[in-house]
Amino acid sequence: MPWLQLKARIAPEQAELLEELLLAEGATAITLQDAQDDPVFEPERGTTPLWEETVLTGLYDDLEGLPDMLERLAAAWAESEPSESCPVIEHELLEDRDWEREWMQDFTPLQMGERLWIVPSWHEPPNPEAVNLRLDPGLAFGTGTHATTALCLAWLDGLAVAGNLDGLEVLDVGCGSGILAIAALKLGANRATGTDIDPQALSASRDNAERNAIAEHRLQLCYPEQLDARRQFPLVIANILAGPLVELADEIASRVAPGGHLALSGILENQANEVLDAYQEQGMVMDEPEVREGWIRLTGHRPA
Repeated sequence: MPWLQLKARIAPEQAELLEELLLAEGATAITLQDAQDDPVFEPERGTTPLWEETVLTGLYDDLEGLPDMLERLAAAWAESEPSESCPVIEHELLEDRDWEREWMQDFTPLQMGERLWIVPSWHEPPNPEAVNLRLDPGLAFGTGTHATTALCLAWLDGLAVAGNLDGLEVLDVGCGSGILAIAALKLGANRATGTDIDPQALSASRDNAERNAIAEHRLQLCYPEQLDARRQFPLVIANILAGPLVELADEIASRVAPGGHLALSGILENQANEVLDAYQEQGMVMDEPEVREGWIRLTGHRPA
């Protein structure tokens, strides 16, 4: 069955109204995309930023009555925004395709360091003897494809190769999909704790742990406020964003046990110094930044 797609290039302030109108006409899905490929790396907290020019798309499974629908959209827009003309709405028919299979083709096994592979469930591991972490793309952030996650995974793999991960307890701050905590466990850590403010992330982490045969007692998942205030860890990882990393520097650094190690990611190159300063003020000895695709990973340790 073909699909009807309506598309308009709009200013950010027009997005909410047009989305409401398309949904009122029975849109099956709405998407917002950047018209100029200008990503917003770190929005201000509590905001949902849009690009200077946004492409808003509505998808419909009903192909009948398109002219009447466009007239109703224009009339509803004129009633809500009489001082602004309705954006130009283009339309086209899309062939019915196996979208799930096409989406799956975009995700293939990824090697992280020497021993670790991230393998989607529909692929066989390229190296069955490697440490293979089964993980499918999902709603929670963290599938290994982004540079920030890849930097942390490569660091964990390096610790494991050097024998410095065996038997440790790990804290993953902002665990998302659980990828870093689960990778640490598969690479030799004894136990891990993942915290996140999003219940969906905690649920995704548990599902991914089960998919990787991680026993429930080895991975504790909780909200940040549920973690014992005095508890410290030999290894702490926080792959979030620079703003929260700076705001939470006291809390995160306090979780690193004497002699323990810290890894921070989700940081743009121009934010590295601010984050470094924040953790040095907390008594951490920080290393030189590691850069990948404009993103930074910072590591350090607390003196014994």
